[in-house]
Amino acid sequence: MDIKLSQSFIAVDDHDKALAFYRDVLGLEVRNDAGFEGMRWVTVGAPSQPDVDIVLEPPVANPNASPADKQAMAELLAKGLLSGVIFRTDDCDATFERIRAAGAEVLQEPIDQPYGVRDCAFRDPSGNLLRFSQPRGQ
Repeated sequence: MDIKLSQSFIAVDDHDKALAFYRDVLGLEVRNDAGFEGMRWVTVGAPSQPDVDIVLEPPVANPNASPADKQAMAELLAKGLLSGVIFRTDDCDATFERIRAAGAEVLQEPIDQPYGVRDCAFRDPSGNLLRFSQPRGQ
């Protein structure tokens, strides 16, 4: 049995800002942009990984969610308390400089971690934690 990752979801509060970041700053390609019941999903992905999609979705992608639940998710997103994402890069330092130059909020400059990678961290425009990891020796 062969199981592979197909899609991963990142909650965003402004699709246009998220799209500008993920497409224009990170260089991901836009694969789909769809709406349904007043919500929007934008699918992006790395050209080098055509079978892996990242779906930029509303913080609560359920049209039946209560206003209180929508507010709670928006607050968690704004605080950066939702799950983060780790991207792999072949040059952590160059990736860091490119993203920092674009004005992203820096959380951690590149450092060598004891678990075998060099990495750095940012917040995306919605507050999500994004790490960029380079395996040591690369």
